[in-house]
This record gives sequence, C-alpha cells and structure tokens, in this order.
Amino acid sequence: AEVKFGPFVDQMIFTDAGLQQATSLQVAAHHARRFARAGVDEVVDLGAGLGADALAIAGLDIPVTAVEIDETTAAATTINLMAFPHAKVQVADAMDWIHDHPADQHTTRGFWLDPARRKTHSHGTVRIFDPEAFSPPLSFVESLADAGHAVGVKLGPALAHNVIPDNAEAQWVSLHGSVVEAVLWFNMVQRSDVRRAALVITPSGAAELTSATDFGASPDVPIEGIEGATGYLYEPDGAVIRAGLVTDLMIEHFMVDDPTDTAAARQLDEHIAYFCSDAYVETPFATGYRILEVLPYKIKALRRYVQEHGVTRLDIKKRGVDVAPEELRRTLMQGQNSKKPASGEHLTLVLTRVGDERYAIVVDPV
Repeated sequence: AEVKFGPFVDQMIFTDAGLQQATSLQVAAHHARRFARAGVDEVVDLGAGLGADALAIAGLDIPVTAVEIDETTAAATTINLMAFPHAKVQVADAMDWIHDHPADQHTTRGFWLDPARRKTHSHGTVRIFDPEAFSPPLSFVESLADAGHAVGVKLGPALAHNVIPDNAEAQWVSLHGSVVEAVLWFNMVQRSDVRRAALVITPSGAAELTSATDFGASPDVPIEGIEGATGYLYEPDGAVIRAGLVTDLMIEHFMVDDPTDTAAARQLDEHIAYFCSDAYVETPFATGYRILEVLPYKIKALRRYVQEHGVTRLDIKKRGVDVAPEELRRTLMQGQNSKKPASGEHLTLVLTRVGDERYAIVVDPV
C-alpha cells in the first residue's frame, strides 16, 4: 500500500481486492493532469475502486464523482476522499449511472474509467482479454467519446493494437521498469499530434516518447544481423516496445544526425526489440549493456563458459528464444555452488534469436 500511495497511506482504508487493482498515485497524478489541462468542469470516475484516481483529480481542485458498484469498496473510498469537499462517492453500476445522470449542456464533463478485467469463479480469478467482455465494455467507453466527452480509460498493458479505436491516443505507462497500463485518451484529453506514446516513470522523474503515426508505421532502421552485436546492446523499456516505438527511439535518441548510421544504432533482427550501438547513449527509454562476447546458444558450451569463468551469480534475459530463464539458470549453474569461490563473477546472458539462429550475448550492465 505504501508503494502505491506514499504519504497518504496512513489516512486511507483498503480492501485486498481493491489494493491489488488500485492505480499508483504517481501514475494517477499524470491522469489527473490531463483533465486539468483540458479545463473540464468536473470528472466522473466510473469504477473508482479505492479512489486513487479520484484522489489525484480532487487534489487538483477538480470536482469529482467516484462511482463504485461494490458497497464495501465505496465505503472505503468515501473515507479516502473525506479531505476533499468537492469529491463525492456514489454506489452504482457505471452504465446505469450514465443513464440516470444525463450530461448538463452547460457543464464540461470528463470521464475516467478503469473497467473490470477479471472474473471471479469458484476456482479463482481469471483475467479477461476481450475488450467487449470488460465491465463496462470498450464499446461503452467509445459511446461516451462519440458523445464528445473528454474520456480516459485504463486498460491492461497487453492491449492489442487492432482493438484501439482510430480516434484515440494510446499511451503505455511503465513505473520503475514495469509496464502497468495502457490508457486510451479521447477528445479534449487526447493530443492532436500523438497517436501512440510511451510514458516512462522512474525515481528520477518522467519521460515520454511519442509518435503521430499509426501502429506499424514506424521508421526503418539498419538491420545487421548478429554481426551488428558489438559495442553496446539496449533493451527498450516495456512501454516503448508495447507502443511500437523501438525504431522511433533509435532514430530520435541514437541516430539524430544520420538515420542510416549503423555505428549510431542498428537492429540485429527486425522482429526483436534489442538493438546495438558503437558508442554508449544514456536514455530513460532503454537499459544499456556493454557487449563482452557473442556465443552460440548451445547448453554444453554455455555450461562450460560458466564453469571456466567461476560464475556465482547468473542473470538471464531473453527475447525470441523459447526457454524458461529459471530452469536454464539451474542447468548452467549446476555444481557451481559447491565450489563457490570467495569472490565469484556476476554474469549476464542475453538470449536472442537472429533470423533462424539463437545466440547468447554476454553483457555487462552499464
């Protein structure tokens, strides 16, 4: 709870289910600022949960109505919003609330939604991926947008590109290295020059990479195969990958002077997100590693390499290779612990596919 709500945690009430689904206040603050910049008169938080987003919106002096169908959760939300007289909580189904509260033509109303994307059965909770099976469904969100309202909706980061409405801005958000959500923005809260975006939030602050082009229309970059695995290797942030902005990142942050400069940046395989450069470039949108050696992906050869280098700690990253890192780590480290030296080597392996071949790239984090 403290990780998500920081200094507010001591003044808040939680439920187990609500806490698991709640938005971090760091992320909610970015949502709230969208509505503030749009100049809406009020925001309705449909499916408010414990009120994290309503709290952030109210904190910017915007009147907010938190609508929550579960009475227990709504009671907790009422306590969580007590410090804000311009915030109120109502127990209702989101779709029913819209039917019972038609918009005032003199009031600019914004809507924030976080649809339920899980179903509870007797054997547990199942995650839902079909947007029309969400509660409320994506079509309901689109109907609010079609009515001209300022609308933002939080969805899962695995959101498929082909279900994103043509009239929406899609923004993936990562928090401290984990992709936590995909948000669709409509009308007043969307940016006219942004179709897709990656917002990366770290302890150092927030940075955003955007593109006005549609999905699948990213710029071309040089592709060099495994021969290009020299210098430094970069793993883009998950939000960048989800938004389809890997080559945009390469062009904007690595290949500014010449988009064809393979020394500045090149991909090894067009279908794999890893890319390389001869010189190290620091960026919030990717993690860089110094390339030490490139090995074929062969278990016996890798075990021998681990043994010869006295490896006592092994990190494994992978893309395009069907392997369970934990199982491979146990296989490669078998017998190492019993003869662990006083000061062993920390090794990082990056497993990747290039064309039809698989490789293990030995790297050192920068």
